[in-house]
Amino acid sequence: MSTIATIALSGMTAAVRRVEVSASNVANVRSTGALPGKTGTVPAGQPSAYATLRVNQTAAATGGTQTTVTTTGEPPVPTPDPQAPFADPNGMVAAPAVDLTREMVEQVIASYTFTANARVMKTGHEMTRTLLDAKA
Repeated sequence: MSTIATIALSGMTAAVRRVEVSASNVANVRSTGALPGKTGTVPAGQPSAYATLRVNQTAAATGGTQTTVTTTGEPPVPTPDPQAPFADPNGMVAAPAVDLTREMVEQVIASYTFTANARVMKTGHEMTRTLLDAKA
């Protein structure tokens, strides 16, 4: 595979990862868990709130890009749900700190990034074909 195709493929793979992570955040926006105590930990035996994820994209040493997925580190948001079995005495639970507007922007950016890299790959293929036709 050519260097152009390798770099474009890594960009497409990163865009797919961004959509996967964003979709996970959106799918878990309503999942809740127990509120952390004063020490910042959830009581034993209680579920934790979903940890919002982010994609970190860096340049690869061999060209192209690579991604890692990490949590944002944002604390959960207290939300009322007195019916939850793990609600605190005030009826509050922890909800993930997912910003749906940001997730929509992430998905749009990933879509454009994927499309741009697919066009780069197509152009590289066309250039190679033209070169081979010229040599023939």
